[in-house]
Amino acid sequence: MSSSSELPGLTASLDKLCYHHGGASLPPDKPHAFVYFITIRNGSDRAVTLLGRKWVVVHNDGTRLVIEGDKIVGETPHLAPGEQFSYNSYHVTGVDASAHGSFHGVDELGNKVHVMLAPFEMNIPRG
Repeated sequence: MSSSSELPGLTASLDKLCYHHGGASLPPDKPHAFVYFITIRNGSDRAVTLLGRKWVVVHNDGTRLVIEGDKIVGETPHLAPGEQFSYNSYHVTGVDASAHGSFHGVDELGNKVHVMLAPFEMNIPRG
């Protein structure tokens, strides 16, 4: 398997993180939901097709969850230079956690590329 490289100008950022507690749709052992809004911007000089993602969530109880797979919320975004792709998703937990991730794909020349998402904290509000 050939390696991928970061493409200068291709960035991923956390735009917003929202907290939601409880509700019938959340499991009793994971009553805390964090909804995150992400934007991937192509500031490079090449078109990029994003093919998948990998997330690592580290819970404060010592457990780790690795999520990887094809597509990003069911899509394979094609971003020309100057374009962006925004989406939101969520994570449910019973304890504080931190997450970081990356998105991978190919550029218009067929080179494997990736972009990192900086770590962010999902801290359950107290009180």
